[in-house]
Amino acid sequence: MAPKIPTVLFKNGTPIPVLGLGTWNSPPGQVTQAVKDAIDVGYRHIDCAHVYENEHEVGAGIAAKIAQGNVKREDLFVTSKLWNTYHRPDLVKGALQVTLRNLNLKYLDLYLIHWPQAYREGDELFPLRPDGKRVHFSNVDYVDTWPALERLVESGLVRNIGVSNFNVKQVQRVLDVARIPPATNQIECHPYLHQASLSEFCQRQGITITAYSPLGSPARPWVKQDDLILMEDAVVQQLAQKHSKTPAQILIRYQLQLGHVVIPKSVSRQRIASNAEVFEFELDATDVQQLATLERRGRICPESFSFGHPHHPFEEEFRKGRP
Repeated sequence: MAPKIPTVLFKNGTPIPVLGLGTWNSPPGQVTQAVKDAIDVGYRHIDCAHVYENEHEVGAGIAAKIAQGNVKREDLFVTSKLWNTYHRPDLVKGALQVTLRNLNLKYLDLYLIHWPQAYREGDELFPLRPDGKRVHFSNVDYVDTWPALERLVESGLVRNIGVSNFNVKQVQRVLDVARIPPATNQIECHPYLHQASLSEFCQRQGITITAYSPLGSPARPWVKQDDLILMEDAVVQQLAQKHSKTPAQILIRYQLQLGHVVIPKSVSRQRIASNAEVFEFELDATDVQQLATLERRGRICPESFSFGHPHHPFEEEFRKGRP
């Protein structure tokens, strides 16, 4: 049993556990068990998305634990995300209903717009062009999608709404039209990619940062032979030794000390448990400084399928020839 995981408050007063279980890229057939294991060791926050194509497995894990009396629905914080093919306002509620059906839930604690860029409407998650390299775009603007999410809050199907992978300008455009401001911006964050100015901007606006891929997503499907492996970085290894912790624990603790909510993914019970053993130690100022200097704009999730989209959040980085 992991120590009790603390919560932080969204600007609207809603508590969210600072550590959650990520489910992106979790192998099919292993997600239900991972969710059950996570709940057993003390996790109460599960991060999901329609595009992960495993929400039915997450739902089975949650249902099993509720049925066993280990946990009540109101003890859990469940997030999902609106996929890029459902940005058209009239499609938003239906997309949420599919997610709720798959998760076997009556409401979500948090629903995010997964990416700012919309793809051609339809059931194909990645409506690829004939070249197979890029998707067909939709011209729906996410500021028109946002009011449809606000209506989900008003109807009680969703408790909080937010965004994911939005840059500073895009967050500001949502704030300019929002009656209900985004509670969080879920972004890639780790020592090779801090997105510090985005994080600071969001925090100034009272928008919590949720960090995905905090361990550098070593198992990402497109990893290349010569890619740097964050968990094997000399600085990370040295700090792990100094604190008698695993590299993963160092990297998770780092996000917590940056004031971020963090959602590492694992399907191994032992690692799920060890990822939660991060509340008994602290990185000192020198440790934090050392990790900060690892910045290399090493983005792992560029969503290159939609390069050329007017709402692509960080294509400019790549155009400037950054790594």
